[in-house]
Amino acid sequence: MAISSMFTFLMKSTDGSTYTKLVDIKSHPAMMNPPELLDTTTLTNTGRTYIPGIQENEAMTFTCNYTKSDFTTLKALEGTDTYYAVWFGATESGGVVTPDGTAGKFSFKGDLRVSKDEGGVNEVENMTITIAPSTDITFA
Repeated sequence: MAISSMFTFLMKSTDGSTYTKLVDIKSHPAMMNPPELLDTTTLTNTGRTYIPGIQENEAMTFTCNYTKSDFTTLKALEGTDTYYAVWFGATESGGVVTPDGTAGKFSFKGDLRVSKDEGGVNEVENMTITIAPSTDITFA
């Protein structure tokens, strides 16, 4: 069964075990990209053949609404190798949404940078979070 993108969270942890929501996000990158393909084709093959290479973990970009307080919080994390995760799923009780990752958790360590996006007439002000992963992305 398909799931909605509603209740998707960018999480942060100091120790890799207990996570808290970092900021509300509007978009997230692909998780666990396919590996690069290594060409094994020889002159006797009639078509190309491949074996899997290493998995490409590109810079992970997230879009979120700009607020001064969130921007300040994110700026303070720059330059530190920190635990991050993207959690899918939450419980809701009495109007309070609590991330629980029941539909999947993707975890990794990385170095975060934040930038303020361009703006225009009649637009919401956004910012972009870019995390350079320093570990493999794991799924739970």
